[in-house]
Amino acid sequence: MIEKIKISTDSTSDISLELRQELDIAILPIMLITESGEYKDSIDITPEEFYPVLAASDKLPTSSAVTPFLYTELYEETYKAGYTDQIHITINSKGSGTHQNAVLAKDMFYQEHPEAKDTFRIHIIDSMTYSMGYGLAVIEAAKMAKNGESVSSILAEVKDFLAHSRILVIPLDLKCVKKSGRVSAAAAFVGDAIGLKPIITFENGESKILDKVRGEKAALKKLLEMFRELHVPGKPFTIAKSANADASDNFRTLFQSEFPSYEYSDFYLGCIISLNIGQNAIGIVFYQK
Repeated sequence: MIEKIKISTDSTSDISLELRQELDIAILPIMLITESGEYKDSIDITPEEFYPVLAASDKLPTSSAVTPFLYTELYEETYKAGYTDQIHITINSKGSGTHQNAVLAKDMFYQEHPEAKDTFRIHIIDSMTYSMGYGLAVIEAAKMAKNGESVSSILAEVKDFLAHSRILVIPLDLKCVKKSGRVSAAAAFVGDAIGLKPIITFENGESKILDKVRGEKAALKKLLEMFRELHVPGKPFTIAKSANADASDNFRTLFQSEFPSYEYSDFYLGCIISLNIGQNAIGIVFYQK
């Protein structure tokens, strides 16, 4: 059987509209609930539009998972288009019901279409991470599918990348981190007072503070040190930016000075991860040793 493969994910992967279109990636939106209304992430509102909304919010906005109904629609559409396989990579199941809804909708789809079990396979992978921590895996999968590589090869590559994916992010102020509970209110107060910047990562689906560095410049340098120590040269990486253009420019200058031969790419931290770390952050995502 000739394989025809569709790659899909949810909006928290933070993949740009240009790459979605270029690589034919299907994206399902997570819902954002703010004081001013509800938005479909990346459809009704972009990260750049969300940052000022977040900054002005007295109450932290919330989010809701992609529904089973949307997943059923996605599977129906892919099946009717003649695909043999759908590879879907989800946001961390410990932080959202999206993964569970994807699995539930898969069961519902096959109940409705028992004839499809032998001709249309749905592969659902829990990324156990956020943002480009799995967005890079989705992009690589889509490139492989576009180049005609097999389902087994793509699944192996995705699982390998996710097993080595590392996201390091520094919230440059602690307002949202305090509200989200990533850092206690007392620690956030002290951190802001003395200029401490936590370096946050995700391990086994849980957030973890790896280090705390005093001052923005020192924190950005520490981020580069950790990247140099942990990353595998030649593997995909990307830089996370947000509303703080000065910090992004400073980090770009530092990075290009330290790694002049590396091709630089960046992306805006999406709305969902910004709920937890704020609109004022910088980070890097890469394949670690």
